[in-house]
Amino acid sequence: MNSQTDTAATGPRHASPHLGIVATTYVILKIASVFPVSAFGSKPPWFPGLNAPTDQVVSYFSTHAFPVMLCAFLQLGAAIPFGIFAATMLSRMRFLGVNAAGADIAFFGGAMAAADELFSGAVVAVMAQPLVAQNPALVQAFHYLSVALGGPGFTMPFGLLMAGVSVTAGFTKLLPRWVVGPGIVLALVAELSWLSMLIPQAGILIPLARWPGFVWLIAVGFKMPVTDTAGFSPPHRS
Repeated sequence: MNSQTDTAATGPRHASPHLGIVATTYVILKIASVFPVSAFGSKPPWFPGLNAPTDQVVSYFSTHAFPVMLCAFLQLGAAIPFGIFAATMLSRMRFLGVNAAGADIAFFGGAMAAADELFSGAVVAVMAQPLVAQNPALVQAFHYLSVALGGPGFTMPFGLLMAGVSVTAGFTKLLPRWVVGPGIVLALVAELSWLSMLIPQAGILIPLARWPGFVWLIAVGFKMPVTDTAGFSPPHRS
């Protein structure tokens, strides 16, 4: 039975948002942000890739202001539940008696990823403005920035969140192995996405870490204990 909904559980209960619901909210908003500018929800042309010609980039952002702004709107909104997840996870692990550095590393990564999500969405919103979209050099510069923030700029700190939670929860038996193992593997893939800045072919690591990582995020949200049934909490907590 889900540890967050098990009414038969005994011991103090962590007062916090439901991690599973927060994670699901983030993933829904993030996926929804992709629909207006991708093959999943719109007709071509789609959001240009990093190496797209300047004239193609300028043409897209000059003629697709609304879907780009909708993408930015949803992406900005997604940053909030991600940040809430990171903060709540740190509080939850502390509540359960985790004093290892992994909890702080996870929070650091989650906070950075949320900030990257926010800044990337803001940059995309700027590119939807007519005065910017019609300036080739400016729109190309913002395009590179949005891709850097939303690519390795997001997956690398996201990897720290996955690593911090997975390793710490693995040692303390707070999460099952089927959650811990994939989390460690995905964290490694996420960190290797750093190579995409120098090796374009390594860009495939970004979606390989991102999309399975979202599934992992939801799984952690629903499986992380919410009650201190094992007496993990330090003595001063009651």
